[in-house]
Amino acid sequence: MSAVERTWKPGYPVDLVAILGPLSRGPRYRTFRFERVGSTSVPVVWWATSTPHGPGTLRLVGQPGGGSVHATSWGPGAPWLADGVPTLLGATDVPEDFTPVHPVVAEAFRRVPGWRMLRTRRPFDACVAAVIEQKVTGHEAMRAWQSLVGKFGEPAPGPVPDGMAIPPSAKEWRGISDADFHRAGVTPHRIRTLRVVASAAAAIERTGELSGVEADRVLRALPGVGVWTSAEVRQRAHGDADAVSFGDYHVAKDICWRLIGERGDDARMAELLKPYAGHRYRVQRLLELAGAGAPRRGPRMAVPQHRGW
Repeated sequence: MSAVERTWKPGYPVDLVAILGPLSRGPRYRTFRFERVGSTSVPVVWWATSTPHGPGTLRLVGQPGGGSVHATSWGPGAPWLADGVPTLLGATDVPEDFTPVHPVVAEAFRRVPGWRMLRTRRPFDACVAAVIEQKVTGHEAMRAWQSLVGKFGEPAPGPVPDGMAIPPSAKEWRGISDADFHRAGVTPHRIRTLRVVASAAAAIERTGELSGVEADRVLRALPGVGVWTSAEVRQRAHGDADAVSFGDYHVAKDICWRLIGERGDDARMAELLKPYAGHRYRVQRLLELAGAGAPRRGPRMAVPQHRGW
């Protein structure tokens, strides 16, 4: 199988781990992997995905210092993936327009000069993954995704790490039985929403060319897709720097704690983030990259109450 290769030299640092971290859900995630080259600190990223031209696998190798990225891709979608590396890694992002207001945000911004907003241009796949994550713990969501992609996806093209696969198409998602969803741990509400999303795949894909506000309107018009799910899609597929995660179990608590040293809810978070209009998710992600949020109380939660719709 022939490969497509590109080397991108953006003229500024590129931190692959920080940029692409939101696509990872674990060390052996079927559609995404981080590795290291030998004993060095050079990051290697694998991403298996659908594209407008068919399945494809993208391998990215960062260079020492982050000054360039070498891309290799396989499959029918290989040229699309290789040509889209700059967009994927934030070339359309404009962090220069961002002005930190809080010292903790300014420090976080200073510490990750190689981070920019990722943009996969794959809103349908991002929407399916977000629906699977609704109202459950990360462990439950990863188990469901691994099970369904492993059974109904197709092997990723190229010399990929073991177990990597392309997510099912919209038609394939529509064909999965309730019994198979239940076996993967997907609850009835999420099954209904997945069927809605699969039926609206074409409209969801078209949001990739819309502004964040317009994409949010289209996504939230779908039954079962709320503010949290829309934000998760726009954070990954659209490069929307304002798509803050309202409705998440932890995000508001963590952001309020980092900014003012107090726990807070979505309303308090919204108030604190007003000065960052247009960049509210940028603040969220910067604080995530900076580390600890609010102290956790009691044992880690093991019931389905993690994220919003």
